[in-house]
Amino acid sequence: MTAHSIQAAADRLAAAARDGRPCEPVRDLIGLDLDAAYQVQFLNTRRDLEAGRRLVGRKIGLTSKAVQQQLGVHQPDFGVLFADMEYGDGEEVPFARLLQPKAEAEVAFVLGRDILARDVTPTELVRAIDFVAPAIEIVGSRVQNWDIRISDTIADNASSGCYVIGGPVRRLDGVDLAGLAMVLERNGTAASFGGGAACLGNPATAVLWLARTCAALDMPLKAGDVVLSGALGPMVPAVPGDVLTARIGGLGTVKISIGTHSTAEKDA
Repeated sequence: MTAHSIQAAADRLAAAARDGRPCEPVRDLIGLDLDAAYQVQFLNTRRDLEAGRRLVGRKIGLTSKAVQQQLGVHQPDFGVLFADMEYGDGEEVPFARLLQPKAEAEVAFVLGRDILARDVTPTELVRAIDFVAPAIEIVGSRVQNWDIRISDTIADNASSGCYVIGGPVRRLDGVDLAGLAMVLERNGTAASFGGGAACLGNPATAVLWLARTCAALDMPLKAGDVVLSGALGPMVPAVPGDVLTARIGGLGTVKISIGTHSTAEKDA
């Protein structure tokens, strides 16, 4: 894999994001090389940071067997979360802010401590988690028609879009993460069912995988970071005017709507 092909893949995805027009997959440039795909992601992350965006956490993708089956992949991945990706509970997201959006119900974790050890234990992870809350992630793809393989989605910041965190926020005490029951409604009608066990058996397991992976890459999770667990059930396509509500039994509720604004900018 050459530096030229990695840079070309990063430029293709960056142009798609900038212009709001999905592009061809990048696997023609990087194949299915996961290391190369992450290098593409990191190049565009650096580009965004230099442009003034602020990193606030990370998202885990492809943790649900249902989503893996939808996309034809068999392992998780991760991407970064920027501050301008977060919307408030019940807020409207301009449709132009999104590309080929689909909604997922997830668990949001907020860390109270840095996680520096590459061999962090499950107990240490629990101690590092400040609180959890229900979340919806609106995933999107810069790749035309969601024609992705795992290298495409990794390169594309794990097909990120935006997210919203609901309430109430809870300490882990008494929360059965594996036993959470989820219903994702679109315009008041149930559109996706799932639960905590659909996310690598337990959303905390997904976060443990992420913490170890990031520490091994010398980019550890830090206190204050938001971590999105990955989907608790199948993705739901979203169109302008949709109202999406995730009800996660044992955790809480969160809602977001898709607007028809002509601008991609968040309302002032």
